[in-house]
Amino acid sequence: MFTFTHNAAKFIQISMVILPLIFSFIDQIHFFQLNSYKPKTHLRWLKKNPPKFLINLGIGALAAMCSLISSLAVRSAVWTVIFIAAMVVCFPRKGKKPLVFTPRVKRLLTTAILFSAVVLGVCAVKLENAFSFAPALLFALAEFVMLIANLINMPMEKGINRHYTNEAKKLLESAADTMKTIGITGSYGKTSVKYYLTSLLRAKYNTLMTPESYNTPMGVVKTVRGSLRAIHEVFVCEMGARWKGDIKELCDIVHPQIGIITSVGPQHLESFGSLDVVKQTKFELADALPADGMLFVNGDDANIASYIGSRKAVRYGVSEGCDYRAEDICVSDKGTAFSVTSPCGEKQQFTTRLLGRHVIINLTGAIAVANKMGIPMSKLKGAVRKLEGVEHRLQLTNKNGLTLIDDAYNSNPNGAKAALEVINLFDGFKIIVTPGMVELGEKQEELNREFGREIAEVCDFAVLVGQKQAAPIKEGLAGAGYSEDKIYVADTIEQALSFVYTLSSDGRKKVVLLENDLPDNY
Repeated sequence: MFTFTHNAAKFIQISMVILPLIFSFIDQIHFFQLNSYKPKTHLRWLKKNPPKFLINLGIGALAAMCSLISSLAVRSAVWTVIFIAAMVVCFPRKGKKPLVFTPRVKRLLTTAILFSAVVLGVCAVKLENAFSFAPALLFALAEFVMLIANLINMPMEKGINRHYTNEAKKLLESAADTMKTIGITGSYGKTSVKYYLTSLLRAKYNTLMTPESYNTPMGVVKTVRGSLRAIHEVFVCEMGARWKGDIKELCDIVHPQIGIITSVGPQHLESFGSLDVVKQTKFELADALPADGMLFVNGDDANIASYIGSRKAVRYGVSEGCDYRAEDICVSDKGTAFSVTSPCGEKQQFTTRLLGRHVIINLTGAIAVANKMGIPMSKLKGAVRKLEGVEHRLQLTNKNGLTLIDDAYNSNPNGAKAALEVINLFDGFKIIVTPGMVELGEKQEELNREFGREIAEVCDFAVLVGQKQAAPIKEGLAGAGYSEDKIYVADTIEQALSFVYTLSSDGRKKVVLLENDLPDNY
C-alpha cells in the first residue's frame, strides 16, 4: 500500500499535468481545424512537422521518469520545472488564423478531456502502479488523444452535419422556382469572380453570395441556413475542393443552374495527386448542371481547353475564339481600361481601379454571366468602375510610406506570375516578401525555383520567409544571376516586414509585393 504522502504527491503531479494537457488539446485542435478536420491530412502534417510532437513526447517522458524518483522533495522540484516547461510549450498563442471555437471544436475538446479522465480513472482503479505514469503518457500523446476523440465524435458529427445539410437543402428547394443558383469553382480566381459577379448582378437582382472563403459543404450550409431569404433572386456559391468528389458534394446540396470554371492548375496537388484529378474534380460542376443549364469557362486556360471535350460552354477571356472577349487592355498603376465584345457583336468600353491583365479575364467572366442573365453591358459599365479589390488579392494600399500590393491569399504559379506583372507596372524600388508556394506536391520545389527566376527579372530585392521554404526560391534566384546581397531570409512574416522598413531604397519609393502568407500549420 502507498502512504498518504505518496498518494498526495501523485495527485499533485496529475493536477500539474491537467492544465498543460488541456492547452495541448486546444493547440492540436487548432492545427486540426487548419487541416480541415481531415485525420489523414493532419497525420501527414504531423509527419512533416515533428518538433511540436517530439517536444510533447520529451516532456511527457521526463514526467513519467520523475515518478520513479523516491525523494518527494527532489520529485516536487523536478515536477515544478516540468510544469513550467509544459506551460511554455502548450500555452495557446494567437495565430495568423486563430482557432475558431465552433460547436464542433467545443465538442471535440470536451471529448478529449472526458477520454483522458476515463483513462486516469481506469488506471487509478485497475492499474495502481501505472497511475502516476498515465498523465505523462496522455500529455506525450496529446495529438493522438485528440484524434481518438475525433473518432469517437465522428458518428455524432456526421449526424449533426446531415441534419443541417438537409435543412439547407429544404430551404434551397423552397426557393427553386424564384431563385437561380450559380456555382463557381477553379484552382484560382473563384473568390474574385464571386465578388465581381455579385457586385454586377446587384444592378438588377437581389443577390446572396457565400461570404469570404466559405466554400466547403458546411460553410455553404451555414450561409444558406443563416442568410437565405425569400427576397433573394440569385445565390452565388463559391465551391472549393481538395479531394476528388468535393465539388460533386457541394452540387448535390445547392443544385446550380449556372456554372463557372475560372481555371484549372497545379493547386492542392498534395491531396489531388495529379493535375488530371484536378481537372476531373473541377468539371464535376459542369457534369452537375441541368440540361438547360449554362456553363461558363475561362477560354484562355489550356487545361480547361484540353478537358472540356464536347460540352457546350460560353467561353470568356482575351484570346481569339472567346464568346466574350476582352481587348484594348491598357494597364497602369492607376487601374485598367479595356473593352469587351459580346457574342452578338456588341462592344463596350470599361474602366476599373483593379490591377492586372489576369484580373481582366476574371472580370470578363463576371461580365459574361451578368450579360447572359439579362443585364446590358452598358448598364454594367458603372458597376465595373466602382469595383473594389478583393481583400488580400492584389489589394493596393499605402502603409506607413510603403506602396503595398497585398496578394497574401494562397499563392499559386499563375497567380504569382500575374502578381509580378502587376508590381512591374510601378516605378520605384520593387521588393517582394514571400514564403513561396505550398501544396504543390512533388512539383513544389521545381515551381518555387521557377518562381525565383521570375522574381529575378522584376524585383530589386527579395525578402523570403522561412529557411526551408526559401531554399528552392534562392536556388532559382541564384540560377538567374541574382546577387546574394539582394536576398534576405526572415523566420516570420513580421520579421520580414520589419526588415523592409529598414531596407535602403536609394531614395526611391518602396513598392512591396506581399505574395502569400502561409497559415500556422506551415
